[in-house]
Amino acid sequence: MPASSANLGPGFDGLALAAGMYLECRFRESDTLRIRASGRDAGEISCGEDNLIWQAAVRCGARTPLELEISNDIPLGKGLGSSAAAVTAGVVIASALGNCGWDRARVLEESARIEGHPDNVAACALGGVTASAADAAGRARAVRIRLHENFRIGVVIPDFRLPTSQSRGVLPEFYSRRDAIFNIQHASLLTAALASGDRSVFPEALEDRMHQPYRYRLVPGLEEITRLRACGLLGCALSGAGPSLLVFYERGADSVCEIVAQAFAGHGHRCEIWRGEIPQNGYEVF
Repeated sequence: MPASSANLGPGFDGLALAAGMYLECRFRESDTLRIRASGRDAGEISCGEDNLIWQAAVRCGARTPLELEISNDIPLGKGLGSSAAAVTAGVVIASALGNCGWDRARVLEESARIEGHPDNVAACALGGVTASAADAAGRARAVRIRLHENFRIGVVIPDFRLPTSQSRGVLPEFYSRRDAIFNIQHASLLTAALASGDRSVFPEALEDRMHQPYRYRLVPGLEEITRLRACGLLGCALSGAGPSLLVFYERGADSVCEIVAQAFAGHGHRCEIWRGEIPQNGYEVF
C-alpha cells in the first residue's frame, strides 16, 4: 500500500497523489489474532484488536482471526496517508479472506466509507495523481491521471508531528464565495498543468485560500516555504494535514528539496528528504 499526499495546494479534500513509501502486509488465517509490526514507527502500531488494519477488515466482514505481519515505511502523523494505507490494506485483506474478488473501484468505495473521505484512499487504491469526490449517495468516485514526465515530486519530512485533529481544528466552518471560486479555479488549473506538463502556470497554480493560510502557525516555516522561488522549483504545498511538505519540481532539479529542508532548519527542525516515483497502479497484491 503506497503512501499518499492529499490536497496538493488548492485541491482541498479532492486532489491527491501516491508516493513510493509502502505499508506491506503478509497474512494468513489463524486460530487467534496475532499481529507483528516492524519498520518505521513500528512501536506505535497496535498489535491488538484495535489495530487499524484489522479493524478495517472486520468492518468489511472479516471474521476469521489472522496472523498478520506488518512492515511499514510510511511515517506516522506526518500527513502522508498512513491511516489511508492501513484502511485500504484491511479492505483488501477482507476481500481476499472472503473470496470477494473486489476490484479497485469497490476497494476504493469501501475504504472511503471507513476513512470518511476519498482523497488519500483514492491515491492509495489507484496510484498516480487522483481527483476524487463522493456522489449523492455517498459513494466514492475517482479518476487517475499520470504526472507529466517533465515533473517530479519530493517530500520533506520534518522531525515533528501534527495531529490531523489539531490541523483540522484551525479551519473555518464557512468560506467566502470569493475564496471558494479562487480554489476551484486554481485546483482546475493545477490538475491540467500536472497532466499536460505546462510549467508556465506555476507556482500560481499551487496557491490556496482554504487550508494552508490557517495552518501557517502550526507548521514553522510553512508560509515562507510556500513562497519559495528557485530555478526548477514549481512550488511547495502542505502534504495533507501536515507537517510534511510536498515539493513539485522540474526533472533534473532534485536539489530544490534541500532548499525546503534548509527553511525548516532555520526554524530549528531537522528533516528527512524523500524523492521517488509516483506508483501508477496503487496497491499491489501478490
